[in-house]
Amino acid sequence: MHDKMAKAKATQAANQASGQGKGAKKKKWSKGKVKDKAQNAVVLDRPTYDRILKEVPTFKMISQSVLIDRLKINGSLARVAIRHLAREGAITKIVHHNGQLIYTRATAAAE
Repeated sequence: MHDKMAKAKATQAANQASGQGKGAKKKKWSKGKVKDKAQNAVVLDRPTYDRILKEVPTFKMISQSVLIDRLKINGSLARVAIRHLAREGAITKIVHHNGQLIYTRATAAAE
Protein backbone atom coordinates (compact mmCIF):
# COMPACT_ATOMS: atom_id res chain seq x y z
CA MET A 1 0.00 0.00 0.00
CA HIS A 2 2.84 2.33 0.90
CA ASP A 3 4.50 1.71 -2.47
CA LYS A 4 1.32 2.63 -4.34
CA MET A 5 1.01 5.97 -2.53
CA ALA A 6 4.66 6.78 -3.07
CA LYS A 7 4.32 5.95 -6.75
CA ALA A 8 1.18 8.13 -7.06
CA LYS A 9 2.93 11.08 -5.38
CA ALA A 10 5.93 10.66 -7.66
CA THR A 11 3.77 10.72 -10.81
CA GLN A 12 1.83 13.73 -9.47
CA ALA A 13 5.08 15.62 -8.84
CA ALA A 14 6.30 14.71 -12.33
CA ASN A 15 3.03 15.92 -13.88
CA GLN A 16 3.24 19.24 -12.04
CA ALA A 17 6.83 19.72 -13.14
CA SER A 18 5.94 19.07 -16.78
CA GLY A 19 2.87 21.36 -16.66
CA GLN A 20 0.23 18.63 -16.75
CA GLY A 21 -2.24 17.25 -14.29
CA LYS A 22 -4.41 18.74 -11.59
CA GLY A 23 -1.98 21.37 -10.31
CA ALA A 24 -1.13 22.80 -13.76
CA LYS A 25 -2.43 26.24 -14.76
CA LYS A 26 -5.33 26.35 -17.16
CA LYS A 27 -4.58 27.44 -20.75
CA LYS A 28 -5.60 31.01 -21.41
CA TRP A 29 -7.32 31.45 -24.77
CA SER A 30 -6.60 34.58 -26.75
CA LYS A 31 -9.48 36.97 -27.23
CA GLY A 32 -8.84 37.05 -30.98
CA LYS A 33 -8.08 40.03 -33.15
CA VAL A 34 -10.81 42.65 -33.38
CA LYS A 35 -11.12 44.46 -36.69
CA ASP A 36 -11.71 48.20 -36.47
CA LYS A 37 -15.16 49.34 -37.59
CA ALA A 38 -14.96 51.29 -40.83
CA GLN A 39 -16.02 54.91 -40.51
CA ASN A 40 -17.38 55.36 -44.03
CA ALA A 41 -19.37 58.41 -45.08
CA VAL A 42 -23.13 57.85 -45.29
CA VAL A 43 -24.06 61.25 -46.73
CA LEU A 44 -22.35 62.70 -49.78
CA ASP A 45 -20.76 66.08 -49.13
CA ARG A 46 -19.41 68.53 -51.71
CA PRO A 47 -15.67 67.66 -51.41
CA THR A 48 -16.39 63.93 -51.78
CA TYR A 49 -18.67 64.57 -54.77
CA ASP A 50 -15.96 66.65 -56.44
CA ARG A 51 -13.41 63.89 -55.75
CA ILE A 52 -15.73 61.31 -57.33
CA LEU A 53 -16.16 63.40 -60.47
CA LYS A 54 -12.43 64.14 -60.74
CA GLU A 55 -10.66 60.96 -59.60
CA VAL A 56 -12.96 58.01 -60.30
CA PRO A 57 -12.98 58.33 -64.13
CA THR A 58 -9.17 57.96 -64.03
CA PHE A 59 -9.25 54.59 -62.20
CA LYS A 60 -8.41 51.60 -64.37
CA MET A 61 -10.96 49.36 -62.63
CA ILE A 62 -14.06 50.84 -61.03
CA SER A 63 -16.33 48.79 -58.80
CA GLN A 64 -18.37 49.36 -55.68
CA SER A 65 -15.68 47.86 -53.46
CA VAL A 66 -12.94 50.00 -55.03
CA LEU A 67 -14.89 53.20 -54.32
CA ILE A 68 -15.66 52.10 -50.76
CA ASP A 69 -12.00 51.36 -50.14
CA ARG A 70 -10.43 54.43 -51.75
CA LEU A 71 -13.02 57.13 -51.04
CA LYS A 72 -14.26 55.81 -47.66
CA ILE A 73 -17.90 56.03 -48.65
CA ASN A 74 -20.91 53.81 -47.96
CA GLY A 75 -21.82 51.01 -50.38
CA SER A 76 -25.09 52.64 -51.43
CA LEU A 77 -23.27 55.90 -52.18
CA ALA A 78 -20.74 53.98 -54.27
CA ARG A 79 -23.52 52.37 -56.34
CA VAL A 80 -25.20 55.74 -56.91
CA ALA A 81 -21.87 57.33 -57.90
CA ILE A 82 -21.16 54.55 -60.40
CA ARG A 83 -24.64 54.91 -61.93
CA HIS A 84 -24.19 58.71 -62.16
CA LEU A 85 -20.79 58.45 -63.88
CA ALA A 86 -22.06 55.78 -66.29
CA ARG A 87 -25.04 57.96 -67.24
CA GLU A 88 -22.66 60.87 -67.93
CA GLY A 89 -20.47 58.62 -70.05
CA ALA A 90 -17.36 59.13 -67.90
CA ILE A 91 -16.97 55.35 -67.37
CA THR A 92 -17.87 52.28 -69.46
CA LYS A 93 -19.32 48.98 -68.26
CA ILE A 94 -17.23 45.81 -68.48
CA VAL A 95 -19.22 43.28 -66.46
CA HIS A 96 -22.60 43.27 -64.73
CA HIS A 97 -22.81 40.03 -62.76
CA ASN A 98 -25.55 39.94 -60.10
CA GLY A 99 -24.65 42.74 -57.68
CA GLN A 100 -21.06 43.19 -58.82
CA LEU A 101 -20.76 45.98 -61.38
CA ILE A 102 -17.32 46.44 -62.93
CA TYR A 103 -16.52 49.49 -65.01
CA THR A 104 -13.42 51.06 -66.53
CA ARG A 105 -12.47 54.56 -67.58
CA ALA A 106 -13.97 55.78 -70.83
CA THR A 107 -11.41 56.05 -73.60
CA ALA A 108 -11.52 58.33 -76.64
CA ALA A 109 -11.82 55.29 -78.93
CA ALA A 110 -14.95 54.09 -77.12
CA GLU A 111 -16.70 57.40 -77.72
